[in-house]
Amino acid sequence: MIQEVVESDKIILLTSLLLLFSILITRLSDRFGLPSLVLFIIAGMVVGSDGLGLLYFNNVQIAEAIGVFSLVVILYEGGIQTHWRTIKPVALPSVSLATIGVLITTAIVGISAKWVFDFSWLESFLLGSLVGSTDAAAVFAVLKDKNIDDKIEATLEGESGTNDPMAFFLTISFIELITTDRSGILSLVLQFFWQMAGGLMLGLLIGKMASVSLNKIRLSSGGLYPLFGLAFAFFSYSITSLVNASGFFAVYVTALVVGNLDLSFRESIHKFNEGFSWMAQILMFIILGLFVFPSRLFSDWIIFHGLLLSGILILVARPIATWISLFPWSYSVKEKTFLSWAGLRGAVPIILALFPMLAEMENSQLFFNAVFFIVLTSALLQGSTIPYAATKLGLVNPPKPHDLEQLQILTLGQKNLDIVQYKVEKQDWINGKKLKDTNLSKNTLINAVVRYGQVITPSGNTVIQEGDSLYILAGQQLHRAIADELKTGFVRD
Repeated sequence: MIQEVVESDKIILLTSLLLLFSILITRLSDRFGLPSLVLFIIAGMVVGSDGLGLLYFNNVQIAEAIGVFSLVVILYEGGIQTHWRTIKPVALPSVSLATIGVLITTAIVGISAKWVFDFSWLESFLLGSLVGSTDAAAVFAVLKDKNIDDKIEATLEGESGTNDPMAFFLTISFIELITTDRSGILSLVLQFFWQMAGGLMLGLLIGKMASVSLNKIRLSSGGLYPLFGLAFAFFSYSITSLVNASGFFAVYVTALVVGNLDLSFRESIHKFNEGFSWMAQILMFIILGLFVFPSRLFSDWIIFHGLLLSGILILVARPIATWISLFPWSYSVKEKTFLSWAGLRGAVPIILALFPMLAEMENSQLFFNAVFFIVLTSALLQGSTIPYAATKLGLVNPPKPHDLEQLQILTLGQKNLDIVQYKVEKQDWINGKKLKDTNLSKNTLINAVVRYGQVITPSGNTVIQEGDSLYILAGQQLHRAIADELKTGFVRD
């Protein structure tokens, strides 16, 4: 009994050290532009059985379960932060990339894999399907706070949030064709359409249910609302998966609905989801790193063939898929070029690569090693150069100092009102104006001004200065309007 307690304590100690180390190394990600997922994977590989030997992990079922759990959290956090008005204009191009683009990528990589690895045709196309989709976790993490052009950022986020059904459909289909010798193509196609339609319908339904519940049900503590919302995300995934539709797509749709309707405790929900999403990423990529044996992954044979296939994916398959998928829409050459380069691979391909292992296929370990190597190559090469590529192509927006995410919101609960904090900058219209001349929207009130750490009780003659923090009581639907009014002086009807 005592020995078991000691072993548990050691595991907790090692877990805490890994978590602390992973959080600290995100500074390297910020400083050198390395995607954090690479650093987390390396951390897992270092402490694994092929590294320092501190942890031995080879349970495919647990790795897959942790991956699914983490992806639900990450998709929910990404979706709830996405503004529908931003993604609506690019919804069709995003879906085209997520379906036609994945199909074309799978075909090109599959044909190449036949030549590179000398697999059978079905095995080659299976490998193509494993790396055919971009990854939401990688895309959300790399694009965050980079000020990429809104249209391009929305297209990439929309694609990564909706391409899982096609990737899962192709992967499962090829595994079934290899292991069962079934050739019911029509049933497979119908299954794909059901995955998309079922995920969309259930995502919309559960999203509306979650939104109403979060706003109408009064819980005993404000800290329960973020958990309440996250519970709906897991409910959306599980109930949708049980009816053989796309659970990941349903989670993303659920999050979009929740994030774009009125939402009590919005700021606390966002902050909780952001922190929990980071923990999920760290956990997922460390576990996937533990699952890898570097001695096998970095053998000369894997390095040579992996680099060859990575080059084909990044420089041939993705650009062709992007240009064909976006042909009907008005994307410039620069925009298509950037979208071709920004097709990041991440957790989803690695998790999909566990499926052949679960099916006990002959070349499953080779599939996993090849996919893992391709993901590392994509993350290191593409992920670290995305900001540079965006700058060179002129696809970077000016900084948005007062976007909605930077307004600190303290929900009052019973009323659909918030206290909004706004930091005044030199170029803002309100700088130097008296409060009585600001003419803000109806139903808003500046009820405190903080200047140099001192609280000023505002009056009509109070002059607003650069650096002031304004605390404004307003309805939730007015958050963005307030920021626009204080910056430009334009008051919406």
